[in-house]
Amino acid sequence: MSENQRTRTRTAVESSEREEEDESEQLDCPECGGSLVMDNEHGETVCEDCGLVVDENEIDRGPEWRAFDASEKDEKSRVGAPTTNMMHDKGLSTNIDWRDKDAYGNSLGSRQRQKMQRLRKWNERFRTRDSKERNLKQALGEIDRMASALGLPENVRETASVIYRRALDEDLLPGRSIEGVATSSVYAAARQAGVPRSLDEITDVSRVEKSEIARTYRYVVRELGLEVKPADPESYVPRFASSLELSDEAEHRARQLLQNAKKQGVHSGKSPVGLAAAAVYAAALLTNEKTTQAAVSEVADISEVTIRNRYHELLEAEQDLPMA
Repeated sequence: MSENQRTRTRTAVESSEREEEDESEQLDCPECGGSLVMDNEHGETVCEDCGLVVDENEIDRGPEWRAFDASEKDEKSRVGAPTTNMMHDKGLSTNIDWRDKDAYGNSLGSRQRQKMQRLRKWNERFRTRDSKERNLKQALGEIDRMASALGLPENVRETASVIYRRALDEDLLPGRSIEGVATSSVYAAARQAGVPRSLDEITDVSRVEKSEIARTYRYVVRELGLEVKPADPESYVPRFASSLELSDEAEHRARQLLQNAKKQGVHSGKSPVGLAAAAVYAAALLTNEKTTQAAVSEVADISEVTIRNRYHELLEAEQDLPMA
């Protein structure tokens, strides 16, 4: 080892020793020799014994927000978007914006635009590099489109995406269309979440026939062992009453009619949508609110004949109910 190398080594050792000594001195109070503690709330270093403030205005490297429970902490932490089953890659890949602008909103030059176009193309190829991912991308896009058209909340879309992923993993798609299984997933998820949509409503926004949706739905529910309860007519009432602009009193009266029908067993074997539509129509008449069978028929997507038949059955069930 040369003389210069030995000198550099000796200097480095001495500097590290001085740093260790400085650190040890910082742990003790310069006034009384007591131990020092960090006050993170005020950004100060304080002596525990005499209260001397040794250092202040320290940099707080923690977050500027406060959280009072674990869920709130997860919502406020900025570590990227949360993973979601509504995207085929669960949202973990990079998205390249379609607008040819930089971070300041300025338009890109021609060479930069060409470069970004090539990056988008290769990014898309890598995101959907096998048939399963391409299948998922198409199906989840369909689920999102139908859920938006039906006004379903985000939790229903998430559940529908999980159902479709399970169907794909368990190899239920051969012999069935992607759109058919995606539509069945939305129908099942809506019923599980307690915000059901009728088969006719689902068919209106789907790209497959009603018979195929019903057949695929039964198959998916059976093979995946999904627990889907029969649709409750009462769950349709708020939506129908809101669309017809009826009062809260009329909505409450419709619920009473349906509850009485359940006690009498009138609801058994009847379409829940038809019962709900008839209850809403009957409640509107009983509360002296203006509506017609044609208006209810259009909102509920059910025939006027069905409304008339169920309407009489609901009123008869209430009359036959024994007085308390």
